[in-house]
Amino acid sequence: MNKIALRLAIVALFCAGFVQAQVSEKELLKKTEETVSKIKEEKPNGWEKIGMFTFLANQASFDNWLAGGQSSIAGNMGLKYDLNYKSDTWTWDNKLNANYGLTKISGQQLRKTDDRFELNSLLGKKASGEWYYSFFFNFKTQFDSGFDPADNTIKISHFLSPIFIQFGPGMMWKKSDDFKINVAPATSKVIMVHRHFTDLGPSFGVAQGETSRYEFGAAINGYYKFNIMENVSAENILNLYTNYLENPYNVDIDYTLNIVMKVNKYLTTNFAFQTIYDDNAFAGFQTRQVIGVGVNYGF
Repeated sequence: MNKIALRLAIVALFCAGFVQAQVSEKELLKKTEETVSKIKEEKPNGWEKIGMFTFLANQASFDNWLAGGQSSIAGNMGLKYDLNYKSDTWTWDNKLNANYGLTKISGQQLRKTDDRFELNSLLGKKASGEWYYSFFFNFKTQFDSGFDPADNTIKISHFLSPIFIQFGPGMMWKKSDDFKINVAPATSKVIMVHRHFTDLGPSFGVAQGETSRYEFGAAINGYYKFNIMENVSAENILNLYTNYLENPYNVDIDYTLNIVMKVNKYLTTNFAFQTIYDDNAFAGFQTRQVIGVGVNYGF
C-alpha cells in the first residue's frame, strides 16, 4: 500500500511540475510577445505618414458699442503633412507646412495675415548612439502678394518671389521624432526674387538689378514637441543661420511656437507665435501671432 501511495505521490508531483512548466512557458511567451510588440511600437520601421488640415476663425462685432471697437472677421487655413521613413540605420523626415490667412476690418480693405509654404527634408545615416550623419534641405516661399506695411499700395512680394533655399551636410542628434537637433556647418543658401522687385534697389538681400543671391554659412535647426498637460501640446521650431561670407556674427533667427489645446477629435484652440530676424529683409524683428478655434481634419 505504501508503494502505491509513493508512486501516486511521484506521479502527482510530476504532473504538478509539468503544469507549472506549461504555465511558466506561456507566461514567458506572453512577456516576449509584449516586449517585441512594445519595441515595434516605439521603433516602427518603414514609411509613416500623417496629415492634418486646420481652419481657424475669429470674429468681433460691435453695434452701437459706446466703448468703441471695430467689427472684424478673420480666417486662417493650415496644412501639415509628415512623410517619414525609419529603419535600423536610416531616418528620413519630411515635413510640409502651408498656411494662408485673411482678415477684414470694417471700413478697410481685405488684408493678408498669414502666407507661408515650407518644405523640410532631413536625411540621417546612423553614426553612433543617437547621432546621425545628415543632409538637410529647406524650401520656403509664399502664395500671394505682399505689400509694404507703411504703404499698402506698394507691392514688395508675390507668388514664388521671394524663394529661400537652404541645404547642406551635417550631424544630427535625434532622441525621437519629437526631439532632434541638426548642425550643418557647410550650408548653402540661395535667395531668388523677380527682377521687377530689384529695379529700384535691393530686395530681401538680392542686389539691385539681380534676381538671386548666394550665401555660404552654418545652420542649426532644432525641433522639440511635448505635452504641457493632457490634450495640450507645445511645438517648438528654431532655425539659426550665419553667413560666413558677410557679417558672420549677424545670426538670422526664425522661431515658431505652436500650442494646440485639443477639445475633441475635430475641435481645437490654436495659438501660433513666430518671430524672425533677418536684416537682409528687415532691420528688426518680425513677429506674428494667430489665435482661434480650429476645425481639424486628419488624413
